Amino acid sequence: MPDFLLPDLGEGLDDAEVIAWRIAVGDHVTIDQVIAEVETAKAVVEVPVPYTGIITKLHAEPGETLSVGQPLVTVTTAADEPAGFREPGVVTPARIPATVSANAGESGGEAGGEETSGSVLIGYGTTAAPPRRRRGTRRPATASSPAMTAPVAGAPQARAAAAASPALPAPSALQAPSVPPATPQGPARPGRVAVISPLVRKIAKDAGLDLASIQPTGPEGLVSRRDVRLAIAGRTAPMETAPPETAEPATVQPAAAGLPAPGERRIPLRGARRAAADKFARSRREIPEATVWVDVDATELVETRRMLNARDPQRPVSLLALLARFSIAGLRKYPELNARVEPEEIVISDRVNLGFAAQTEHGLVVPVVPDAHLLSTRDLSARLAERTAAARERRLAPADMAGGTFTVNNYGVFGVDGSAAIINHPEVAILGVGRVIDRPWVTDGQLAVRKVTELTLSFDHRACDGGTAGGFLRFVADCIESPATALGDM
Repeated sequence: MPDFLLPDLGEGLDDAEVIAWRIAVGDHVTIDQVIAEVETAKAVVEVPVPYTGIITKLHAEPGETLSVGQPLVTVTTAADEPAGFREPGVVTPARIPATVSANAGESGGEAGGEETSGSVLIGYGTTAAPPRRRRGTRRPATASSPAMTAPVAGAPQARAAAAASPALPAPSALQAPSVPPATPQGPARPGRVAVISPLVRKIAKDAGLDLASIQPTGPEGLVSRRDVRLAIAGRTAPMETAPPETAEPATVQPAAAGLPAPGERRIPLRGARRAAADKFARSRREIPEATVWVDVDATELVETRRMLNARDPQRPVSLLALLARFSIAGLRKYPELNARVEPEEIVISDRVNLGFAAQTEHGLVVPVVPDAHLLSTRDLSARLAERTAAARERRLAPADMAGGTFTVNNYGVFGVDGSAAIINHPEVAILGVGRVIDRPWVTDGQLAVRKVTELTLSFDHRACDGGTAGGFLRFVADCIESPATALGDM
């Protein structure tokens, strides 16, 4: 029975939270069938399985987090069954030369024995891998192994017959008595409690609870987070209901780890929130940043956008797209800002992979428009709108948020004028624009009411000095104040 391990997620991601299962124990699956949805620090993606067979165990519940390399599901393949055995109602596909996932673990069959697939990359299906090694000696089954779980639904008589047949010596996995999934007597060794998550152990330890005293409700006698919380609540209940004359004076007790105290609300730091937090912290630790800013008369920019949209309302142009277009032109004049800093050198890119900050219900994300310098202003605006919608609907793949070289941020949508934004590591600069509002402004020696906004540029002082940063910001400001002239040169 091969364990299908959580595959390499790419982009430096090392764990994922199981959002939903597409299959259940006892289901028959085929190669590349999607079995689960998981949420990484960057996106919600689908996981395909590299085997054909029967699902015999799910190694996580929705909401649980697994690290890369931990078992995701256990699959019984054709080679795991005794000769001549077939699941009732299941047609076994024709066998093909076997290949196995590089992370799939023990296969349990010889080359050519069962139908499998190759290395799995989340969201991209499976690919062929070199032929696997021949099977070694099967290890004896223990109470904690998948072989000790209840038989697949719908086939108990077939398995019992196969185990009892004198012509077919039954493997040890089929000789062992079945253990109902929900019984708490299933630990592999005396005194050892099956716990589904290290977090559960930590919550119990911080609360001073003995795991062996907790009644498990999870599959195969696993102690879940809910079990621990119920145990904590049960332990504190007598104190809460004690008669007033015998109750101890009320004292404020610290909340157990992972449990909110009265009046508190806890939001898990995971998914997009955790990814953003990690980037912010690393940026502050590693980048010696500085910020420059300038107020800009955006009256002509607003009018130019109105004219462009009136000419072709089916393909509107956003203010962010115009700001991005001017930024791309500025990076051609000041390429040091379209770069990244490595330990011994500064790497300047000829491509502008434009990132932009997008606020969603699930946290801040930075989608990337690759090769933005090759797009027209209208195409760039459409691409920004598509990426924003995908981010809010959680349809972005990890690749859609990787490889950025420069970021723009329209924080004016939040009704603020300025911000010293945090640089999106490993980039070296981020340009922000505040709200566009009416302000008094001197034009040709006369005081007038104009549409004014503020631009800010945060930059990595290792990549350039203030002269370069100021020159870039002034160039973008001039484009905003005279957009017709600027667009004529783009």
